[in-house]
Amino acid sequence: MTKWLDPVEQRAWRATVALITRLPGALDTQLQRESGMTHFEYWVLTLLSEEPGHRLQMSELAQKANASLSRLSHVVSKLERMGWAQRSATAGRRGVHAALTDDGYLKVIEAAPGYLDAVRHMVLDGLDADQTAQLAELGERLAEHLADALNQPGGLPPSGKDDQ
Repeated sequence: MTKWLDPVEQRAWRATVALITRLPGALDTQLQRESGMTHFEYWVLTLLSEEPGHRLQMSELAQKANASLSRLSHVVSKLERMGWAQRSATAGRRGVHAALTDDGYLKVIEAAPGYLDAVRHMVLDGLDADQTAQLAELGERLAEHLADALNQPGGLPPSGKDDQ
């Protein structure tokens, strides 16, 4: 039988939906306007910029970016066309690395101030230091729980249609 959300769960879920639907679009708008890239493209470039040699195996990058390898491959192809990233075979041909180009690294540096201002304005300025720490803990816990749930056999839960 379907277990309906109680009032507190409903509030929590609606707040989560508001964040996951509104924030990515707002960040995309800011980054497109100021830097000519999407939020996910910026995220991938940022992750690469933080790695030694500004390079990472595609499978590791997909994991860090919380993306499928297919989605990441599509984005890296676009970043390659823009001259901001390149792919190369890893030693022993056991995989592929993505790496920032010099132009890609400069693009991340150029985009970062506007992005960070937007993140601060849209999210962090609405919280005090304790709430920011709580958000970090809750976000990490939920991301861990989601990863565990998706890695279980069957991945997604049953539809619940049989319970109606």
